[in-house]
Amino acid sequence: MLKLHDLSPAPGSRHAKKRVGRGHAGHGGTSGRGHKGQKSRAGFSMRGGFEGGQMPLLRRVPKRGFTNPLRVEYTILNVEKLNRFEQGTIVSPELLKEKGLFRRKTRGLKILGNGELTVSLTVRAHKFTPSAVQKIEAANGKAEVI
Repeated sequence: MLKLHDLSPAPGSRHAKKRVGRGHAGHGGTSGRGHKGQKSRAGFSMRGGFEGGQMPLLRRVPKRGFTNPLRVEYTILNVEKLNRFEQGTIVSPELLKEKGLFRRKTRGLKILGNGELTVSLTVRAHKFTPSAVQKIEAANGKAEVI
C-alpha cells in the first residue's frame, strides 16, 4: 500500500538550483552577467520592446485604421454543407458543434446561400443571407433566427 512517506518525484523531474557566483568558470565571479553596466546590476528589468534608447519598432512603423472591439464575429456555413443531415432534422449551433462544423470561438452562426439544399430542414442560426433563406424554404424547410 502506498503511504505519504513513500512518495517521491519521478526520476529526472527535479533539478538542483543553479548556484551562481560560487567560484570560477562561467557562473563564477560575475555570475554570467559580464562586467559593469545596467544589465549587471541587481533588480534590473527592461520593459518589452525597449531598444536601448533607439526609437522602438512599434513607434517607427506608421499606424492606420481602427479595430472595433465590439465587432461580432460569425462562423459562416454554406447551405450545401447542410445536405449531410437527414430529412426533418432541426439544425442548431449545438448540433453543428457536435458534427465539427461550428466552432465556439465566434459569437454567432451565419448561414450563406452558396450551393444547393436537397433535404428539408429546420435551421436555427443567428443570421441568414436572403439567398440562404430562399434555398432553405425552396427545399420545404424553415429558417429560424435565434
